[in-house]
Amino acid sequence: MRSMTIDSRAEIESAFAGFPSGVAALAADVSGAPVGLVSTSFTVGVSFEPPQVLFSVQRSSRTWPTLRRAERIGVSVLARGHEAVCMQLASRSRDRFAGLDITRGEGGALLVSDAAMWLECSLHNELDSGSHTLVILTVERVHVGDGAEPLVYHHRGFRDLARIASAESRGRAAVEAAA
Repeated sequence: MRSMTIDSRAEIESAFAGFPSGVAALAADVSGAPVGLVSTSFTVGVSFEPPQVLFSVQRSSRTWPTLRRAERIGVSVLARGHEAVCMQLASRSRDRFAGLDITRGEGGALLVSDAAMWLECSLHNELDSGSHTLVILTVERVHVGDGAEPLVYHHRGFRDLARIASAESRGRAAVEAAA
């Protein structure tokens, strides 16, 4: 590990890129048009009563001012294999949803098919913090997937999860190998 001072935004962004995260697509139908963005700052378990999640969005976002008007926002925790979906939804294209398999939830929430998890949320609160706005969403409905591996973003690229064997299972394997 190396220590450094924070002299530029690029340095702090590089340091923060070392933290692996899941990838969430946030989307809704607003005034008859699909609107969405991608977040790697999505956090679950902000509160369990009521159930709440959090993400941050750049204050310069042109998408969030429209998306925040939705009655319900669909949150799709993207699964392994959704790399192209992620890149399409993160693009500046006029039609980020072209050709995507989307399911409609309640109140206009839009959900990406085959995601690891779906949440249908309502906006609870926003807090400006530096260059970003922290957004707290209240979870109104949850749909748990069938065990799909989540899409992981780390050091500006997509990664796979690898299960680390527990000490108990390593011990069991050693006993079986010796038998």
